[in-house]
Amino acid sequence: VLQIDPEVTDEEIKKRFRQLSILVHPDKNQDDADRAQKAFEAVDKAYKLLLDQEQKKRALDVIQAGKEYVEHTVKERKKQLKKEGKPTNVEEDDPELFKQAVYKQTMKLFAELEIKRKEREAKEMHERKRQREEEIEAQEKAKREREWQKNFEESRDGRVDSWRNFQANTKGKKEKKNRTFLRPPKVKMEQRE
Repeated sequence: VLQIDPEVTDEEIKKRFRQLSILVHPDKNQDDADRAQKAFEAVDKAYKLLLDQEQKKRALDVIQAGKEYVEHTVKERKKQLKKEGKPTNVEEDDPELFKQAVYKQTMKLFAELEIKRKEREAKEMHERKRQREEEIEAQEKAKREREWQKNFEESRDGRVDSWRNFQANTKGKKEKKNRTFLRPPKVKMEQRE
């Protein structure tokens, strides 16, 4: 963002930040304040990132990884050309083109890291949301359980009284009937005429 070499000092970083911040400051660009604000925030974020030594070390590690990747690619390409019997001159032999290739690779690596960071943040946010929903569900379940227990306790006396009344009513009525399964017909005396 600051368009500087990775090896520059903190003073040069500060100087470049001031140049760019004056250039893109929203007060200087009244006609397109939204874009100017976004650009200023990006420059400010990059400057603060480079002031933090740990973040700066991480950025330098990414740049170094990009440089190593380009060197490895150039080496492999030269090896392939040598194998085919062609001259081993590649365009990255020119220091300026090599620098551009490193810059492109570094931008790809930074973009990949940013995508991974956003995915990780989205995953963490989703996980926090899921945990919060589980907590709310557990609270609701506990609340329903307490409500049910409360209603159960309050209605206990009514249930006990109802059961006692039922028991009292059924004790008086429970007389066993002697049932006979088959009653023969009554015997009638035969009358003669």
